[in-house]
Amino acid sequence: MGFDRDSHFKGWAKPGPLAPGAVADVDVPPAESLDAISGHFRIFQLRKGHRFSTDDVLTAWYGTAWAPTVHWMLDLGSGIGSVGMIAAWRLPGARVVTVEAQDDSVRLARKSAAYNGLEHRYEIRHADFRAANALRPDERFDLVLGSPPYFPPGTGIEGDHPQKVACRFELRGDIRDYAAVAAARLSAGGLFACVFPDEQRQRVEDAARLAALTIVRRRPVVFREGEPPLVIRTSDGSVHPEYAAVKLSVGFPP
Repeated sequence: MGFDRDSHFKGWAKPGPLAPGAVADVDVPPAESLDAISGHFRIFQLRKGHRFSTDDVLTAWYGTAWAPTVHWMLDLGSGIGSVGMIAAWRLPGARVVTVEAQDDSVRLARKSAAYNGLEHRYEIRHADFRAANALRPDERFDLVLGSPPYFPPGTGIEGDHPQKVACRFELRGDIRDYAAVAAARLSAGGLFACVFPDEQRQRVEDAARLAALTIVRRRPVVFREGEPPLVIRTSDGSVHPEYAAVKLSVGFPP
């Protein structure tokens, strides 16, 4: 099918370099969609599978906003690549390694990386990030990102697609595993950024303590105005100006 290569979206000029895939006709199977994510970057997703979320946007934005210097970046449990690709757009000089276990997600991420012209600095590894051979013993990263699932199995409705289930429920480890791998792979002065429900804060604090990580920054997020501090939508349902600024900073329309 053809692809709309317009440089504007709803009157808003897309920032950043033109993705190589944006200048060619792209075949998008009926079961998939090709969606805007950062500037001219787009991402392949299953229409009925897992879709990228606000959690992914905030993880990439927060981590890249606070990491002092990033030459090498790691994305754990990277799914379809939404966190890693937003971060790669924000940090055009960084090299990225992502690790994901699900077949469908890896396949989609590789298509997106090719569309966005990232293959030269974006390595997608098909593995469980907890496995001993997922990362080389000498590999270290300035920034580690993760948008982990945060529901233990059996604590909710799991959904109608296996890709969704693995992204919501802790089928391959939990926040403790993310923190442990991040701690083992961080360079001196490196930063690990993740997103997790505030009502489960104790789990994050316990994971950090077990991994000998120090929590230096925390930013609560709410989805409706009336509770501080970072608001996603105002009381009338419109995007809050501060979250609009976050979206702009990752190359997405406000």
